[in-house]
Amino acid sequence: MKYALKRLAMLLATMLLVSLFTFIAFELISGDTASAMLGTEATPERLEALREELGLNRPLMVRYAEWLFGFFTGNLGVSTSYRQPVGDLIAPKALVTLYLSLMSFALIVVISIPLGLWSAGRAGGPLDGLRTAFNQLCMAVPPFFTGILLSWGFGIVLKWFVPGEFPDLSANFAGALHYLLFPAVALAIPRIAMTVRMFRSTIQAEMQKDYVRTAISRGNDRGEVLRRHVLKNAIAPIAAFLAQTLAEIVAGSIVVEQVFSIPGLGRILVASIANRDYPTVQAIVVILAFWVVLAGMLSDLVSQCIDPRLRLGGGA
Repeated sequence: MKYALKRLAMLLATMLLVSLFTFIAFELISGDTASAMLGTEATPERLEALREELGLNRPLMVRYAEWLFGFFTGNLGVSTSYRQPVGDLIAPKALVTLYLSLMSFALIVVISIPLGLWSAGRAGGPLDGLRTAFNQLCMAVPPFFTGILLSWGFGIVLKWFVPGEFPDLSANFAGALHYLLFPAVALAIPRIAMTVRMFRSTIQAEMQKDYVRTAISRGNDRGEVLRRHVLKNAIAPIAAFLAQTLAEIVAGSIVVEQVFSIPGLGRILVASIANRDYPTVQAIVVILAFWVVLAGMLSDLVSQCIDPRLRLGGGA
């Protein structure tokens, strides 16, 4: 409990620093937000009125404090290109990215754990080199290229979905999940390969320890020792690795959303950067940073909960 509270305090401190640096950076980059919003219609009178309305005439740290308070209450400012509240703009898109990330993560867990266990149990076999080469190939192929192949094969050739026509999530939930399955697979494939490799190396390292050799020398079945003892001791680093993978999936979804034309955070982030819509970019950057830091904290907490030795070492 003590360790969890310590990690939570570190999370809050980290996010406070990230939000401060992000706010200051975009304040320096964006220049005059009022001029960007008014464009060719800018006049001295209208500029002054808009700056007053947006609070741009107030000191920087006052505006940061108000923005930080608004971030926790859902008031993220106004988009300069879409002319609507940033929170209303990105909320449905964040939900799409969340579903995509969770589907991809579920595929990673469901496939990589049994596959990694199976691969570790057959290490050194006649087909081990072929399995390793295929695993390396899956890790090397980037998700956007896999997404292009899946979009062509399952969308254009087999017509299992229509590329570029993402169903509305609220109106056709099942159809949206069906569409998201293919980008989720594209996201999952390289990370499944990474998890299998990590699982395999962790299991193999555990299998070399004295207690395993002793158990096998006493006549115990190798597979039974692997399932009942080795897996239990190796699960902590694997669970921590999977928790960290969840953060990487969100970052990877930015590219995959472009390939499949998914209206998620990645797509609006790219569009907002192109349109110099800094309030929207700023909010998305902080949200993504929060997701990454949160995943790191969850990774540590999972390790602490699973492995008693780490729990004692952390002073919890």
